[in-house]
Amino acid sequence: MGRFCKVKGSPLVSIITPSYNQGGFIEETIKSVLSQDYPNIEYRVIDGGSTDNTIEILKKYEGRLKWVSEKDKGQSDAINKGFRMAKGGIFAWLNSDDVYLNNAVSKGVDFLDRHTDVKMVYGNAKFCDESSKIIGEYRPPEDFDYKKLAFYNSICQPSTFFKRDAFFSVGGIDINMHYSMDHDLWMKMAKRFKIAYTPEFLSIYRLHAESKTVSELHGLMRHKEDINIRMMHYGWAPINHVYAYCYYRVKNGLPSYLSRFEFLVVPSALFLSAIEYIRLNKGIRLEDFKMISPVNIKKLFFKDWELKDLVK
Repeated sequence: MGRFCKVKGSPLVSIITPSYNQGGFIEETIKSVLSQDYPNIEYRVIDGGSTDNTIEILKKYEGRLKWVSEKDKGQSDAINKGFRMAKGGIFAWLNSDDVYLNNAVSKGVDFLDRHTDVKMVYGNAKFCDESSKIIGEYRPPEDFDYKKLAFYNSICQPSTFFKRDAFFSVGGIDINMHYSMDHDLWMKMAKRFKIAYTPEFLSIYRLHAESKTVSELHGLMRHKEDINIRMMHYGWAPINHVYAYCYYRVKNGLPSYLSRFEFLVVPSALFLSAIEYIRLNKGIRLEDFKMISPVNIKKLFFKDWELKDLVK
């Protein structure tokens, strides 16, 4: 069971992997689940009808996991479908390009067992590239803060474990969400239940050109959804999310030979951000003044700036 598994009776943990044409990564994901030391895991892969080698890989592990491959309405629909099939009292989902670290499940279950008032726990994560090389790590702030969640998604999704009853009581994943369904779920849960942080490293989050988090093709729609979620939960569109949306709006609107020049994109995005921010918020929120700092402004105009530093 491993030294982190101290849970009496070892409650069943249901892990879902939504999948679609991720044959280049999914076997590593599967192996990371099946190699966990925790003794009571129900693992399901919900595939959306992949046309690559995903099904061939899934067949290799029949008997060790359950899987279905059929057309669905996207990632959110697949996650909900998997959890409706699940029988465990503790839930987690691991996307088909991410990986669990050793003992991750034991650590998650052990924390929830020792903190019975907590409905969801999240930990640290490492980042890897397409070749599985570790390129960084993420350690969120140690204390969960619902208000700060409006600015930054401090919760790394593959490093989360949550209770079944909490998931269903907030209505599960919103199938209308295609990019920030995890942000929306955390916010819904945080309004009703206690969420806590553990300093353990639990997963490896893969960054690659086609991932929704990194791809510029998805940038505009992803940040628009980020704004919509925050307006829905907080009645407020934080300045960093408004800027990120406007940045991609300007970048996508320029001819490709001009969009690569940041000195053209950034000033236009800042101007558009001011207009959009006032329109959405009907004024200026004091919280946003902290974001309008010399350090952040400098990042926008010099080559060493990175959008992810502002958006996270």
